[in-house]
Amino acid sequence: MKRNIFLYLFLFAALWIVYQFVHNKKFYENQQKSFTKLETKYQTAKDSIVTLQQRLGETEYFGLRSNANAYEYYEDSPQEIAEIIQQVTDGIISKNTLEGNVFIPYKGDEREYQINQVHLLNHRWLIADFSDGNTWGELLIEYFINEDNSIDYRVIDSLLYPL
Repeated sequence: MKRNIFLYLFLFAALWIVYQFVHNKKFYENQQKSFTKLETKYQTAKDSIVTLQQRLGETEYFGLRSNANAYEYYEDSPQEIAEIIQQVTDGIISKNTLEGNVFIPYKGDEREYQINQVHLLNHRWLIADFSDGNTWGELLIEYFINEDNSIDYRVIDSLLYPL
């Protein structure tokens, strides 16, 4: 009888070990598949980040923050570049009224044109996007910051995109 108990225990232990081996093997294979998928996603994301950084570098090439010569122009200024950008942008957008914007030489169909976005190209020029809800256009504006921190604007050119 003792012999049968040990035989049953041995068989049970052997079956348990085989079960654990098979189960852990499947678990390991599933983990490897998950790891491979994550590795692929990681590599794709890494490549996307590199591509986006390159595109951002190309996009920011014309901009006050990335233009070394324009940046040096404001080196002796008591204001930070971010403050100057904000001041110039606010000065343009603050001209938006219900009657339109004084810088936009076009009349809107449904409502008057308003400036939506401003991008400073360097220490003298900026480009502004405007719209009336149906049509869009852009302005090239020259700006000067006076010694009293007031800003003078002069529209160089404008264009209106056809529908």
